Amino acid sequence: MTDDIDRLRLARTEGVGPLTYRRLLRRYGSAAASIEALPTLAHAGGRRQGLFIPSRDDAERELERVGKANAALLFVDTPDYPVLLALLEDAPSVLAVQGHPELLDARAVAMVGSRNASANGQFLAESIAHDLAAAGLVVVSGLARGIDAAAHRGALRSGTTVACVAGGIDVPYPPEHADLQGAIAEHGAVVAEAPPGTAPQARHFPRRNRIIAGLALGVVVVEAALRSGSLITVRHAQEAGREVFAVPGSPLDPRCRGANDLIRQGATLIETAADVLADLPPHPGRAAGSGPQFHRRGMLLEQPGPGPAAPDEPPPDAGTAAKILDLLGASATSVDEIIRRSQLPAGAVMAVLLTLEVAGRIEMLPGNMVALLAEPGH
Repeated sequence: MTDDIDRLRLARTEGVGPLTYRRLLRRYGSAAASIEALPTLAHAGGRRQGLFIPSRDDAERELERVGKANAALLFVDTPDYPVLLALLEDAPSVLAVQGHPELLDARAVAMVGSRNASANGQFLAESIAHDLAAAGLVVVSGLARGIDAAAHRGALRSGTTVACVAGGIDVPYPPEHADLQGAIAEHGAVVAEAPPGTAPQARHFPRRNRIIAGLALGVVVVEAALRSGSLITVRHAQEAGREVFAVPGSPLDPRCRGANDLIRQGATLIETAADVLADLPPHPGRAAGSGPQFHRRGMLLEQPGPGPAAPDEPPPDAGTAAKILDLLGASATSVDEIIRRSQLPAGAVMAVLLTLEVAGRIEMLPGNMVALLAEPGH
């Protein structure tokens, strides 16, 4: 329990996102040691105001709220964290799970699409999800109106489903899906990255979408406009090396143009669950003596673990930090490019970036990219 409290405190610390969480664990070996190092790192990065680190009481109160919601927490650096999701560079540091957490490691397909779906679109989504679940797959979606709800209902009729919510685990959204969330929690699983009590906001949904993509071997799109949240889920799936499937629709219906465009770009055209099953890769499982592995088209992706604690390094000097800051801008830049242009050792650059990250001056992004932020902590 003490370890979980420390992990939760670290995950909820100001400026410690999923990428930073893993980097801190790799460097310091534990959440407790990372928390102890944070003030020094923030000061070295130029932060002048105090860094908010939740207290043990704060973490215990959150754990109590999670328990009242009949949920449990999964941490990315522990063995029970979902295999496929852990392969994402920015996998959530902590997930709250209602229901059956073992389903997060089952062979799964995500299904997404328009909230303002047509009757035909909802019928197709429900039918395909029903048949996928009947074939033994878990159907993952986002509990939204339209295609999401149809997919969940179809899967529940023949098997099971996982709902990824944008707010807290105890805040059903939309409110009219409270009963549906309850049914999913009973027969499947509901997952949330945000703390309990968090009301979903627009910025939460793209983050939720990466979880939908990350839990699944592939994503099925049914009715999606050219600029829709569903296509954000597809982008996350593509970046993670997952399969993309799309149901074709009428070119006269704006709700179908996104899905049709995906097919034009190379997504697999599907009409039935059998079409999905024919092209779905196997689940990676856990290789003996190692972390999760995912083979796809000749690639081997491995889950990064915390690893041994790195030896203590002296804080970077102000000149080195200033040199690196001069190379950064609001647009994302490759860390490799920063190393090349700075002509500094890679270890020194990474040490500076960690201090700047904790200080809230930069943001580390998936793909080994970094961007400059405003400096509220100054």
